[in-house]
Formats: sequence, C-alpha cells, structure tokens
Amino acid sequence: MPVWLIWIILATALGVAEFFTLTFVLGLLAAAALVAGLLGALGLPVVVQIIGFAAAAAAGLVLVKPLMDRQMNRGPDVRSGTAALVGRSAVVLEEVDADRGLVKLNGEEWSARCLDEDLVVPVGARVDVMEIDGATAVVYPREALPERPEPPEQNRPEQD
Repeated sequence: MPVWLIWIILATALGVAEFFTLTFVLGLLAAAALVAGLLGALGLPVVVQIIGFAAAAAAGLVLVKPLMDRQMNRGPDVRSGTAALVGRSAVVLEEVDADRGLVKLNGEEWSARCLDEDLVVPVGARVDVMEIDGATAVVYPREALPERPEPPEQNRPEQD
C-alpha cells in the first residue's frame, strides 16, 4: 500500500473523529494529513511528507485554532425584539414616575416607569431605557432633573 494512501486514510479517520468531538483540533490534524497525502501522491519522499504534516498541523494549531476559538466564544452580534431597545434614548410624552408615564421610543409610544422611585421625569426630558418589563419601558433621566419646589404651606407663621 502506498504511503500517501495511508495519509488519506488517517485524514478520513481524523475527520470522522472530529465530527463526533467538535474540538476543531482533530479537523486541523485531518487537514494536515491531507497535505501529507498530497505530497506523497506527488511522489515526494516520506521525510518530506512528515515535515509537511508537522508544518500544516503546527500552522493550523497556532494560527487557525485561536481564530476559531474566538469566533465560537463571541456573543450574539445582533440584539432583536425588546432587547434591542435597552440602552436607547426616549423622550417623555407624559410625566414619568415610579408607577406610570409615557415615552416615545424608537418612533412608538411606550408606557414607562422610572427606575428611581423617588424621581418624577417631566414632559420633554430625555431618558435612557434601562430595561423592558413586559410592555413597559423602565427609564432613567439622561441629565439631572431640576429640583421640584416644595408646595407652599398654609397658615405658616411668619418669622421675625
């Protein structure tokens, strides 16, 4: 049996093993075995085939494997649905407090409530969407709100 055929059988076996393990390492070794098999089919000596296998395996493990790992460990590129609205800016249409309000978000009117229960956000203020709770946008003002004046007290005694 020619040596190049042994490389092809080895590449096939490694490819099947990669199919079941999904580690990418065996697939890279299978590709290296194919390189060695090609070198053997061209009639090059066994030493050159082994060097070709080692070089292709090393290149795959050093150059390709880190790229593949990085791609596999990436998070989702695109947020959709309500997750895409988190972090967006909105404009207050009706005063927003801890319980209710209305904002214009992404061209649509959304019911809203303020993240900070002590704040009341006036009409026209810009807010950031912190989360979406059902059909309600939980918002926080972008800029510091002006202090609300205290209501005047009735029958307040005068001080001298």
